[in-house]
Amino acid sequence: MLLPTISYLTEIHFAVGSVRLLAEVLAERRLTRPLLVTDSGIVAAGLTSQLPVEFSGVFAGVQTNPTLQNVEAGVTAFRDSGCDSIVALGGGSPIDCAKAVAILATHEPPLEQYALIRGGLSRITANKPPVIAIPTTSGTGSEVGRASLITFDETTKLAIVGKHVIPDVAICDPALTIGLPPLLTAATGMDAISHCVETFCSPRFNPVAEAIALDGLGRACRWLPTAVDDGTNLEARSELMMASMEGALAFQKGLGLIHSLSHPLGALPRGLHHGTLNSIFLPHVLRFNQQACAEKIDRMAAVAGIGTATSVSGAELAQWFTTFAAAFGLPGRLSELGILPNELDLLPEAAMQDHSTPTNPRSVTFEDCAALYSAAW
Repeated sequence: MLLPTISYLTEIHFAVGSVRLLAEVLAERRLTRPLLVTDSGIVAAGLTSQLPVEFSGVFAGVQTNPTLQNVEAGVTAFRDSGCDSIVALGGGSPIDCAKAVAILATHEPPLEQYALIRGGLSRITANKPPVIAIPTTSGTGSEVGRASLITFDETTKLAIVGKHVIPDVAICDPALTIGLPPLLTAATGMDAISHCVETFCSPRFNPVAEAIALDGLGRACRWLPTAVDDGTNLEARSELMMASMEGALAFQKGLGLIHSLSHPLGALPRGLHHGTLNSIFLPHVLRFNQQACAEKIDRMAAVAGIGTATSVSGAELAQWFTTFAAAFGLPGRLSELGILPNELDLLPEAAMQDHSTPTNPRSVTFEDCAALYSAAW
C-alpha cells in the first residue's frame, strides 16, 4: 500500500463577489505591500481592475506553461518593489508561477533543486511570503493545489510539491470566469475532469480524496456543457469552479499517466494548453488502465451520467469522454495540434520520470508510453 498523506490546509472563500474580500484578507494578516502576479491576457481583459487594493509591484509577464525565466523575473519584481506578499490572479499558469516566486524569493537557488523528483520536498520550508490565489479559470485548481509546475527546458516540466507550496488563501469568485471563451472553458473543464479521474484511480489509500474526486467528476460532467453553451450562467460557472477546486484538493492522492504524458508536451516552446493535452490523453489512458481499476470505472461512469444497467468497460467510458470532449470542438489527436511524429521520440523517457507515474494504477514501461503517444497522435 502506498502511504497516504491526508491534509487540507487552505483557507477558502468561495462565493460570487468574494474577490471584494481581498483587502480584508491582506489586512487581517497585516500585509501592506503585495506583488500582483498575472499575465497579459488577464490585464487586457480588465480583471485586475476588479481587485480592491493597491499593489506595490506588478509582474504580468507569465507565459502559458510558466518558465524558470518567468519565476526569476517575478522574484526580481518582488524584491525591487519591497513586497511582503503575493497575490496571484489568473489560471493555473500565473498561480503556479506565483507559488514558485514565493519559494525562490526566500530559498537559495537554483529552483530546480526544489522539484519533487530532485528530492526537493524536504528542502521547502515555511519561510516564504504569503500567497493569496484568485483563479479566473476552472480547471487546474492551483489555488488549493500543493504543486507548482514549471518548465525548465524543452521536454522538462517539473513539479515543485509540498505543503508549503499551497497558497495560504484562495479567493474563488465564479463571476471572474464569466468572460472565459467557450473553447477555453471546455479545455480547462477537461483538465478538472482529468484530475478527478486520475486521483480517484490512484492506488494510494485516501478515501477522503476519493470522495472529493468523485463528487468533482460528477459536477464537471454535469455542468461543463452548460458553462460552454452559456458562459454567463453563474450556477454553471460556480459548479465548475467547485469541481476544479475539488480535483486539486483530491490530487494529493496522486495523479497518473494522463499527466505523465501531458507534462513533457507542455514543456515544448509552442505553449500547448495543459487541459487540451489532458483531454486528448484521457481516453487512451483509461483504456490502458482498465484492468487495474474496473470497479472504479463503473463508479465513474455512474457519476458521469452514463445510464446503463450493466458494467461499463474502460473502453466504453473512454469513448464516452472522447464524444464528450469532441462536442465542445476540442481536438482529439496530437496531430491536430501540429505535433510532428519525430517530436514524440524524446517524450517517453520524460514521461517515465514524471512525478505522476508512480501513482498510476497500472505499472508503466517505456514501451507503454511510446505506444500511448503514438495512439494519441
